[in-house]
Amino acid sequence: MVRNTKQTIPFVQQQLLEAIDQIKDGASHDDILPKLETVMQQLQTLVTHDHLTGALNRQTLLERLDAELQRSGRTGHTFAVALIGIDHLLETMEVHGQEVTKRILQVVTGEAAHVLRALDSFGRVGVTEFAIVMPTTWIEQGEVAIQRLQLRLAHYDWRDIAEGLQVSFCTGLTQNAPGDQAEIVLQRASDALQQARQRGGQALVQILPDLPGL
Repeated sequence: MVRNTKQTIPFVQQQLLEAIDQIKDGASHDDILPKLETVMQQLQTLVTHDHLTGALNRQTLLERLDAELQRSGRTGHTFAVALIGIDHLLETMEVHGQEVTKRILQVVTGEAAHVLRALDSFGRVGVTEFAIVMPTTWIEQGEVAIQRLQLRLAHYDWRDIAEGLQVSFCTGLTQNAPGDQAEIVLQRASDALQQARQRGGQALVQILPDLPGL
């Protein structure tokens, strides 16, 4: 779910240049192919993942959401989508600086990897926001997963990053409906998140889709 954030463009460029030099020096296929395969994997990570946190980027998250909508259309399985917004992150950046803010986002991503299932998709979709696609999950089960993540962050020792620091988030939660599109589902979760932020205090708001005939 979470990839190595050290796989930056300059790092991959250096790996590719080394591979080219090996080819020029007459390296055998057995020697060069593993390096080229590694470079291709690193390039794929750069294309699909957020460089700062290692979470999926917005485009890839939307692709995962669209794929889940198509699968739900075939199977009839319900799935949940959560949008979480880190509380007061911009204010935290003003007080503690960009490096602390960066570490907060990375810790949230890492802790989510411990709480969520391997089949769940976790992506960064905004400056302070992450989205989670949870296949074969009713909205009530999605709320339980969010509560586990909230509890894990509450127990994290943020003093390692900055003295007096505490990190929490609000959540907008929804589930899919027939005829949904990825952007529509994400917008519904965003509307729920805005309501949750107005309540504050790690609030979670659910917005269910309007079902045909109801």
